[in-house]
Amino acid sequence: MSNTETRPAEMTCGSETAEPARPGVEVLTARAVPLGGPRAMTVRRTLPQRARTLIGAWCFADHYGPDDVSLTGGMDVAPHPHTGLQTVSWLFSGEIEHRDSLGSHAFVRPGELNLMTGGHGICHSEVSTPRTSLLHGVQLWVALPEEHRGAARDFQHHVPEPVRLDGGEARVFLGSLAGATSPVRTFTPLLGAELSLAPGASVTLDVDPGFEHGVLVDAGDIHVDGTPLRPTELGYATPGRTRLTLENDAAGPARLVLLGGPPFGEEIVMWWNFIGRTHDDIAEARRDWENASDRFGAVGGYDGDRLPAPTLPSVPLKPRRTPTGLDR
Repeated sequence: MSNTETRPAEMTCGSETAEPARPGVEVLTARAVPLGGPRAMTVRRTLPQRARTLIGAWCFADHYGPDDVSLTGGMDVAPHPHTGLQTVSWLFSGEIEHRDSLGSHAFVRPGELNLMTGGHGICHSEVSTPRTSLLHGVQLWVALPEEHRGAARDFQHHVPEPVRLDGGEARVFLGSLAGATSPVRTFTPLLGAELSLAPGASVTLDVDPGFEHGVLVDAGDIHVDGTPLRPTELGYATPGRTRLTLENDAAGPARLVLLGGPPFGEEIVMWWNFIGRTHDDIAEARRDWENASDRFGAVGGYDGDRLPAPTLPSVPLKPRRTPTGLDR
């Protein structure tokens, strides 16, 4: 999915600016971002933000729906570019048609992972299909480390088997959890899983103490290690935990997305759909896209024009850092 803000903010992120470890769980609220068009579908964005810009290598999290496409028009994101990242598409309901400049033509369906690598450069389109009545899911980005920032285009599809938990179920689409391991290749250690909890259930998961974790709540009255989270909120848990306890106090089932990874040890600059290390990296990528460079290739089969890049700020892109405890 493209970041279609007309004035996207620049972000510089790095582990050295993260807060010192705290015993509690930090609660991050989402902001509404329209995707554009006369009947704009609005997403809820929890990463990046001033309070926290990265969880492991996870650098972008949009949560959307359930949207009645007869009212919103659904999703129709024209061909747009990416550099320096992997996109992770995960749906709860609906169906999205994906086309990219690698030649991939695939569908995003509930419970099925589509992961696209756009290191040096790739472009793709995303359109909800006529079979979709309700569109509901998450779109996530992963920052690539410097040594793999120019990685070749790639596309992977995986359907994880559900894993029974005592009081719930997990679908592990990246990394390892609850005895399940995803075969999908990433460039840093990562965890990504959809969790379902029965009403009143409490589930304790063994997790990697070297990871920081994020819990994005889709439905349910959730407590993460005792901290309450409401739907659309993202709970951040610092490294050092060997277990994570999730409780659903709601009368109905809960659904969560659990993300994790070791703190990302590099600074990155993120603007529009590009991730680089400097202003010049971003300016070069934008110039290449506007000039229809071979760097990004072309998407076949999409009926319409590609997205133009927004105008760069008149001053060099500057870092925005996760505040330290002293800044709050």
